[in-house]
Amino acid sequence: MFELPEFATLAKQFNETLKGKVIREGRLGNTPHKFVWYNRKPDEFARLTKGKKVGKAWAKGKWLFAPLEPGYVLVFGEWGGKVLYHPAGTDPPSKYHLCIVFEDGSALSATTQMWGAMELFEKGKERNRKYIKDMRTTPVEPGFTFEYFGALIDEVSKIEMKSAKGLLTQDQLIPGLGNAIAQDILFRACLSPKHSIDELTKSQRRQLYNAIPKTVRQIIEKGGRCDEYDLYGNCGRYVRLMDKNALERPCPECGRQIQKIAYLGGACYFCPNCQK
Repeated sequence: MFELPEFATLAKQFNETLKGKVIREGRLGNTPHKFVWYNRKPDEFARLTKGKKVGKAWAKGKWLFAPLEPGYVLVFGEWGGKVLYHPAGTDPPSKYHLCIVFEDGSALSATTQMWGAMELFEKGKERNRKYIKDMRTTPVEPGFTFEYFGALIDEVSKIEMKSAKGLLTQDQLIPGLGNAIAQDILFRACLSPKHSIDELTKSQRRQLYNAIPKTVRQIIEKGGRCDEYDLYGNCGRYVRLMDKNALERPCPECGRQIQKIAYLGGACYFCPNCQK
């Protein structure tokens, strides 16, 4: 599943390659998938996108926004799959969940392996969509300060018991993060996935805070994780520290064997010595 770094990478690449292109034809999926979410019928999508020009894209949390000017925004969100660019002279895949052909003969295709939204909104109305509306501050925004982070922990702790992994992965309290990124954040913060956030010392809060934007920005700088694809079909260059490949290998810090537990709906890989 794409997380914030993959969407940030796609937004950058949209602006490098797609910005300014004019749409000749927009098509919704020719391959049924019950976990692909559209808000338009195929004929409506085709009519509304024809002749539109791609504007400057941006990412926020687990969502990508691509203006189709004038008047509309194409939104990709909560995604697991591929969004690919096809230069003029090459063919998009025969099966897809969205395909846009540009006047210069190039194309954009999107295929979903797990689930995802591909929705076209009148400009401004995308802000009212569930999961976009009232989205909290993301780790790459200026407002994600240590003071903001501390207030978030205090707010959550008053409502429910929450672990460090829960803070990072549940309810999009920190938008854009998921189980994959959380593993490396917790390792860098020297925290067990099960460590209760209301028991964090000020020093531990600082360690966790520092690890979040640092890890996210490192993954963005490397074009995403190595098990996800960018707009050009290339894998990202960020190799995770804590994943299935690390299991039973020596910890890169202390040499103890990496362990695995199932927790909060996913596998957690951690060092039992470094992560208390």
